[in-house]
Amino acid sequence: MIEVGELLPALASWLPRQRWYSGQSEATSIDVVHQEVRGEEFPALVRLVVRADGTHYQVVVGLRGRDDRPEFLWSQDQAVIGDLTTAAGEAVAYDAVFDPELALELLHVVAPEEKAERSRLIGAEQSNSSLVYDERVILKLFRRLQPGPNPEIEVTEALGAEGFTNVAAPLATMRAGEFDLAILQPFLAGAVEGWALALTSLRDLFGMHDTQSVPIINLDAPPPVADPAQAGGDFSGEAARLGAMTGGMHVALAGAFGRHHADSKVWAESIARQLVALGPVDVDRDAALAIIDRLAEADPGPAIRVHGDYHLGQVLRTDAGWYVLDFEGEPARPLAERRRPTSPLKDVAGMLRSLYYASAVARTERDAQELDELAAAWEERNRGAFLRGYLRAAGSGGILPPDPDCVDAVIAAFELEKAVYELGYERAYRPDWEAIPLAALRRLTGEL
Repeated sequence: MIEVGELLPALASWLPRQRWYSGQSEATSIDVVHQEVRGEEFPALVRLVVRADGTHYQVVVGLRGRDDRPEFLWSQDQAVIGDLTTAAGEAVAYDAVFDPELALELLHVVAPEEKAERSRLIGAEQSNSSLVYDERVILKLFRRLQPGPNPEIEVTEALGAEGFTNVAAPLATMRAGEFDLAILQPFLAGAVEGWALALTSLRDLFGMHDTQSVPIINLDAPPPVADPAQAGGDFSGEAARLGAMTGGMHVALAGAFGRHHADSKVWAESIARQLVALGPVDVDRDAALAIIDRLAEADPGPAIRVHGDYHLGQVLRTDAGWYVLDFEGEPARPLAERRRPTSPLKDVAGMLRSLYYASAVARTERDAQELDELAAAWEERNRGAFLRGYLRAAGSGGILPPDPDCVDAVIAAFELEKAVYELGYERAYRPDWEAIPLAALRRLTGEL
């Protein structure tokens, strides 16, 4: 029906418009590594693994008649690849994940025994593409590919084998050559993302402050400050349960992948390099280096396999408890680095940074300086609850530093590393948010 080579010029200009593309401009070289064409008539599905300027991507192309441009492409310019001439006639090529009919075909490719009637796309602008079928199962297509086991598949299978039930275990996977392409998992219907729960808690707290901030007798007296513990949306109980689940996850990861020798000096040198690579930044670099030096001198406990990109957006609260998502790690980092054992406290630091981010983002929604103290109180309360839950669950698992002072030193260093990463990310993608990690860096270095 179609010569796949006809697609390549259009793909070269289409790829840079996708969030999961790692290049900065149109690909100068592009070739096909793997291909499958399904269908002799419209609609047809073309599955490709392409190499563009040295990086591999999965592309799923839908084809329909050019004169019959479907409704699902209206106002979806980023989905349209281009027009083609095929043996079946003039066609429009587009990203097949937007096509409800071809989405069902994709499910059949990955899991031939699965039956579904409806599909919907979520995360279209993320580093992968996810499709939900009948609100029952979810198919994740990996877009930017690296040779070797994808951590999402590797880790969820291993955790399931360890009896850790707070993950959605794989129902089916798909691989082509040395690349993992997709994973099918149960869909956690009705689950609420941790980030959304945290923001709801903060908004409830700020709303309670509004009702208490009307002076009644003494107009010169400062308004009372609401107590996070008294808010109807108090998050601390959930934070403690999230910490306990995280500790259980790390113990299971250590059981699945082993405990390894940790070299805190190597970790410290890596963080120092990242700080230098960040370039000019208005923070106390001597204080930052002192935090890094404390890590280098600490006994950090063992290195284990970790989540690698742990924050409130990677956990879901269900009726059965907290669930963990997306074990791929930070997608900008090489696969070998993401699979490398490190301190479990790196994940802990990531979640603590996420609690800070939630308080800072909620604070920016309101133009009231007196909320700064309240946001800080919320963060401190939930930070403490998370750590207490975590340390209780992980304490007997042989995965923590033997000295509590070393626990603090390791967490501080990895919080610093995460804030450095965040500042670089915000500078590149969300300049309006740059002040959030910058304030965190100043606070971290000022609290030494």
